[in-house]
Amino acid sequence: MDWTAALDGYCERLAPGLWAEPLNLVSNAAFLIAAIWCWRRSGGLMLPRALSALLFAIGIGSALFHSFATVWASAADVVPIGVFILAYVYAANRAYLRWPVWAAGLGAAGFVPWALLLTPVFAALPFFTVSAFYWPVPLLIAVYAVWLWRRWPMVGRGMALGAGLLCLSLAFRSLDLTLCAGWPLGTHFVWHTLNGVLLGGMIELIRRALLAGPRRAR
Repeated sequence: MDWTAALDGYCERLAPGLWAEPLNLVSNAAFLIAAIWCWRRSGGLMLPRALSALLFAIGIGSALFHSFATVWASAADVVPIGVFILAYVYAANRAYLRWPVWAAGLGAAGFVPWALLLTPVFAALPFFTVSAFYWPVPLLIAVYAVWLWRRWPMVGRGMALGAGLLCLSLAFRSLDLTLCAGWPLGTHFVWHTLNGVLLGGMIELIRRALLAGPRRAR
C-alpha cells in the first residue's frame, strides 16, 4: 500500500495542497473546543476524561486528513473515530447500565459484528451508501435510547437526541458530493460542526450519569 497516495473524496477539494479544503479543515475546531470543554468539566472522572482525549484526537486526525488528503492521513482520521465509538459503548455500558468491567467490555466488542452485519445493509440503500459504515452507530444509540427511556429518562432522552442529531449530521455528510454542482463548498464541514456538538453532548451525558450515583437500570 502506498501510504502517501493522494485521496480526493470531498466536494471542497479541487486540487492537491494543505489549504485545498479550508472549511473542512477549520471546522475541526468544533471537535477540539468540545474536547477541551468536556475535559475541564470532567472533574477528574476517568471515563469522561478518556473520551475527551479521544475526541481531541479525532479533531487532530480529521484536520490532518483534510490538510494532506493521503492514505496515512485517512488512517489518522478513521482510527480515532473507531476507538472513540468502542470506548463510548464501553462507557455507556458502565455509566448507564452499570455493568461490570468485563460485561461492558464484551458489550463494546459486540459493536464490531453489529457494524459488520449492518454496513452492507445500509450500503445497499441509495442515499445511505456514502456513509454506510457510520449508519449502524445512530441505530445503536437509538437502541440504548429505547432501552433506557423509562428506566432512566434523563439518559434515554439524551441518547434519543444524540441519535437524531447524528442522523442529521450523516445526512449532510452524505449530501456533500450530491450537491457539489450547485454548492461548491460542499456540506462536509457541517458534519464536523454538528459532530463536535454531538460528541461533546454525549460525553457530558456520561459525566452526568456518573455523578447521579450507583443507579442501576431496572
